[in-house]
Amino acid sequence: MQLVGRAVWDASCLLGDLTLFSLRMLGWLTVRLPRGRTLWPILFQVGVESLPVILITGGFIGMVLAVQSYDQFKLMHLENQLGAVINVTLVKELGPVLAAVMLAGRVGSAISAELGTMRVTEQIDALTALGADPIAYLVVPRFLACFLLIPLLTLFADGIGVLTGWVFSTVVLGIDSFPYWHYSTRFVTGWELFTGILKSVFFGAAIAVIACHRGFHSRAGAEGVGRAATEAFVYSFIAILTIDFLLGAFLMKMYFVLWPM
Repeated sequence: MQLVGRAVWDASCLLGDLTLFSLRMLGWLTVRLPRGRTLWPILFQVGVESLPVILITGGFIGMVLAVQSYDQFKLMHLENQLGAVINVTLVKELGPVLAAVMLAGRVGSAISAELGTMRVTEQIDALTALGADPIAYLVVPRFLACFLLIPLLTLFADGIGVLTGWVFSTVVLGIDSFPYWHYSTRFVTGWELFTGILKSVFFGAAIAVIACHRGFHSRAGAEGVGRAATEAFVYSFIAILTIDFLLGAFLMKMYFVLWPM
């Protein structure tokens, strides 16, 4: 009971501190936006340098979905509808989630390690001593970069996944291209695309806030920085799954309200 109580207490303290950290960051975000010379390098690091990882991830998602779904659909003589399953699953669920997980490892861990190193070397304390708020100078630009670019990177992953899934299905599996795209356009609607983009927006915000929070609260030494980077990825992964479940349930209810059967 003592261990359970301690775990609940620690989780509650962490959630409360993360909430206060987020409110402080949002307060600065509403006051002023960061300058271009501060924001552009971070946008480049988060966006451009993440493109290879995102393109590889999206490409293999499309091909894996084609491989795993083809046998079952062929048994039911529905292989011509394979494109609908691949593209709906990719755009609505697997594309946003797996892209966010990869970016949590690539972007979130890097942000946490960078800020953790600044905390250990007392650079954050130096900013405070000089009269600059480290939240406004360090956290807000990184939050904006993740909030704006992770949805865009998710669209890149979706696009390359749709392309590789189509190429693999038509060239390797021998499915005709016309029914592949016919059923895809029939079942992949604007709602599925909206669902995936909305999830990626929340994923990007969660990754940025958690990574910056863990970096700001890094412990001393190389071990503390490594632990902060690890915690940033683990907590981001848990947040991604939680947000995916809650948003999925909410959007499903919303869909039936807007378009009743």
